[in-house]
Amino acid sequence: MPDSPLDASLAGALGGRTATALQKAFGLRTVGDLLTHFPRRYARRGELTALDQLPLGESVTIVAQVLDVRERTMRARRGSILEVRIGDGQGILTLTFFNQAWRAKDLVPGARGIFAGKVGDYRGLRQLAHPDYELFDASHEAVAGVGDAEAQKWAKQPIPIYPASASVASWQVQKSVEVLLDSLPPIDDAVPAAVRAELDLMPLAEAYERIHRPETDRDHLTARDSLRFDEAFVLQSALLQQRALVRRSAATPRRALAGGMLDLFDAALPFERTGDQRLVGDEITRDLEAEVPMNRLVQGEVGSGKTLVALRAMLAVAESGGQSALLAPTEVLAAQHLRSITATLGPDLAARLRPTLLTGQMTTAQRKKALLSIVSGQAHIVVGTHALISETVGFFDLGLVVVDEQHRFGVDQREALRKKGATPPHVLVLTATPIPRTVAMTVFGDLDISTIAELPKGRQPIESFVVPLAEHPGWVDRVWQRSAEEIAAGRQVFVVCPAIDAVTTEPGDDAGPGDDTGPGGEAGPGGDSEPGGGARSAGADGQNGGDQPPAPPPRASVEGIVALTASLPVLDGLVIEPLHGRMSSDEKDDVMRRFAAGDIDMIIATTVIEVGVDVPNASTMVVLDADRFGVSQLHQLRGRVGRGGHAGLCLLVTSAPADSVARERVDAVASTLDGFELAQVDLDLRREGDVLGNLQSGGRSSLRLLRVARDGDLIGLAREHAAEVLDDDPRLADHPALAAAIARRLDDRGREAMGKN
Repeated sequence: MPDSPLDASLAGALGGRTATALQKAFGLRTVGDLLTHFPRRYARRGELTALDQLPLGESVTIVAQVLDVRERTMRARRGSILEVRIGDGQGILTLTFFNQAWRAKDLVPGARGIFAGKVGDYRGLRQLAHPDYELFDASHEAVAGVGDAEAQKWAKQPIPIYPASASVASWQVQKSVEVLLDSLPPIDDAVPAAVRAELDLMPLAEAYERIHRPETDRDHLTARDSLRFDEAFVLQSALLQQRALVRRSAATPRRALAGGMLDLFDAALPFERTGDQRLVGDEITRDLEAEVPMNRLVQGEVGSGKTLVALRAMLAVAESGGQSALLAPTEVLAAQHLRSITATLGPDLAARLRPTLLTGQMTTAQRKKALLSIVSGQAHIVVGTHALISETVGFFDLGLVVVDEQHRFGVDQREALRKKGATPPHVLVLTATPIPRTVAMTVFGDLDISTIAELPKGRQPIESFVVPLAEHPGWVDRVWQRSAEEIAAGRQVFVVCPAIDAVTTEPGDDAGPGDDTGPGGEAGPGGDSEPGGGARSAGADGQNGGDQPPAPPPRASVEGIVALTASLPVLDGLVIEPLHGRMSSDEKDDVMRRFAAGDIDMIIATTVIEVGVDVPNASTMVVLDADRFGVSQLHQLRGRVGRGGHAGLCLLVTSAPADSVARERVDAVASTLDGFELAQVDLDLRREGDVLGNLQSGGRSSLRLLRVARDGDLIGLAREHAAEVLDDDPRLADHPALAAAIARRLDDRGREAMGKN
């Protein structure tokens, strides 16, 4: 028997046929799943939908009134077509039914109801072909408006409109929910009674009743507030419980020795560390010296010194005989990390620590040599891509795992590397994607978070400009002229495209499961869930989110732009090379080495150069089709320039219209160099949707009512109350309902994933 009525199967509550339909349509399996399938919006029987605003091609659920009905014989074949015109007082929409003349008995002029289907076009007029519908009760309609109090109440009562599908309509979901509510046994609240009383929250059962069957708008609004807090409280409790669980496991303390390698390294640095670098370094030192595993996220702007902070941690681990593994998202970045680490250490320390590279595209001989160095403990610093997690890779004493750009890796990859330690290794996560506070609390709430906001002295300013081809198509010529001027002055240029060729986006460089390095494909906070983020219209109220938008114009591609630049007189005689993830490891490495050495004037690349590539002489970044990238990607791409003695220039080329959300993102990036401000802008521009995806788990753990862009204060308040509960009762022995809610909210895969962050 389930511990809670919410864990009961839908098959037992609704019958197998209905349960199967709900599972296929929405993945709902339990009573709790369906009760948290909340209405998307509320309509009223007396209101009508603005039919002239319905977007073509999208599935909609609308309230309208039947105007007239007519049947006509089909010309080309036997049978008839029933055409029902519905209206909102201004616009008109046609419902079309083939060989279903009997529907005319229900769809009489004057009848009102809810209609659902895909908006099509027939001879310039909008129509719904074979729509689903449910008409309002005729007896109530007959007396509504003539003073009957019950009829007036009925007419004004909010109607829940649910996320629906082609197979399960909104009112079918509504009827299933009502069956559950009518038979729901008492349920316990995850939020303790004292907290509910303090915050004036309604009990969970009442909140479910009022959000699904409201009598007034106040009912569903207040219920939503209570349920939103409940969601935040359960999620924060889960994160804090996981944080406490990590702290209960034992780790090997890693202490730097006085006068040892770390002191020698610091003394040889040709610059002073910034205040933030020192502060974060001290936090990491304390973590490493503890007997519990470090689990820290370091966020900082591009070029702020995150790698330096990580390298100092690696030195501290090496002094105790331990090894450090740096997991990088691409081969290009892994190879550059190795070169940078080796150069920064200097010849003496590099000889003692033996930095070693391991990637998937190495030759058999290179791989065998690297594996021997790693398993014997000779390599104290190992840098690699997802190849590091292969079963054939063994460590002598793995003491520290450093994950560069956490959002590029699946949780299983990170966990597989962490398990290679004899005792739990310390974990340090680096990200150049600034994270708003509310996202950090909600996604990384089980990690300690450090921020490096201060940039090193000497970093050159970067000027950013939007090149708006929608208004000024001829300005693209100036982009190439300006690039040529920079090259003539002795500097170099990056050009970034969203695709390799006319049909292929960047597949990821040495990509493994969970990698997502294509444009706009950032899975974590600060990124966009799809290229052109938010270009899809929400429609009047899409049943299933709507269809794909019309195909966008062809993307700028590496192959296409390489061919174009070869034909431009202004670039004649320059050395221009492509760089993308379909090239071999040796080819990519050769291009980057020659570019770093100044032998290549311009690189035409995909986002393989987005993170970590460091060429001080590169002064100009041109991003073509900039609207196809996320805000954080554009910010990181821009950070590739201005790293030497010359001011940086970033040209964001876009054909997006001036009033589009895609253009708004590009304009936002050009308006500020503050990555943390841009992270918040990005969050705000998303406007709707779950920026956390599925909490990186693949389990049933995506946000429902909670929105991190809007609910920051609520999340903070929930975290405070959750911390109080867990401080007093870490194992939740006295809070079984909360323990059950955590298990329900984060199923086994979700909980496992949280432990892998």
